[in-house]
Amino acid sequence: MFRLQPTALVCVPLWCSLAVFSAAQASRKAPAERAVSLAQSGRCQEALPLLKKAELQAAAKDLKRSVSFAGVRCAMTLHQADAALEFLQVLTREFPKDPDALYVAIHAYSDLSTFTSQELARDAPSSYQAHELLAESFESQGKWEDAKKEYRAILKQNSMVPGLHFRLGRLLLSQPNPSPAVADEAKSEFEQELEIDPTNAGAEYVLGELARQHQQWDEAIAHFTRAAKLDPQFEEAFLGLGMSLIAEKHYADAISPLETAVRLEPQNPDAHYNLAMAYTRAGRKQDGEKEFAVHRRLTGNDAGASEKTGPPSQEEKK
Repeated sequence: MFRLQPTALVCVPLWCSLAVFSAAQASRKAPAERAVSLAQSGRCQEALPLLKKAELQAAAKDLKRSVSFAGVRCAMTLHQADAALEFLQVLTREFPKDPDALYVAIHAYSDLSTFTSQELARDAPSSYQAHELLAESFESQGKWEDAKKEYRAILKQNSMVPGLHFRLGRLLLSQPNPSPAVADEAKSEFEQELEIDPTNAGAEYVLGELARQHQQWDEAIAHFTRAAKLDPQFEEAFLGLGMSLIAEKHYADAISPLETAVRLEPQNPDAHYNLAMAYTRAGRKQDGEKEFAVHRRLTGNDAGASEKTGPPSQEEKK
């Protein structure tokens, strides 16, 4: 009788390399898959540390996606905001157009906001920040008087807090059909805001708009100019400045701010229309015709107008 003697396994080099590679892949994937499985079974306390490591190691897109989803859910369940934000950053960076990723991100950020506001109300209920948050909540619900009372109460105790006068002024103008008295009250709030924070471009802009509506052109030009200098990306400020300069018949001066407005917001028909007016009145008729053509295209009035030049008709502007 012959007996087989135990011998050492002989490994062909190519197959050995493939086996080692497969084993390494399995060892890398296993922790990530285990972490996801733990999360799906509700064992987030165990899963979260493993998910953090797995997210860094996962190379496959599908696995990274599963790890990120599980990480967000577990971090939110355990109220670990920092961890949730880390997973959300990966999720939105790696899968920016994924509807599921966007849906999860929306709810996670909303929940984080709620958690943080609850912490503020619990830990500092008498702070002006807690009252400001309450005022903003009233404002979002259209409870103008309640919001106004909150802002007034805050300012009574903290009159020099930046941003509060601006919020109150904006609230006053947001009410349906504000009366002239309310508009004057709002104007006072914006002026007080600028005394506290001279860099508030929004306050300068709204004051410019209020002046423009009353045809106070010099005042409007001054406010719009400051707003545009404070915020070089503030398209509305450049447009308001250009329109006010046109009203004062400073057509050549209006061209530069209106060109900036068009560059910042190429799809704004009002910017193109006013730039066309400035070009035409400044003697640059050909440039004006091009801008009028863009205005007609953006407003849907370009049909059959290929030979037409000059300003749009009153009918077209409607």
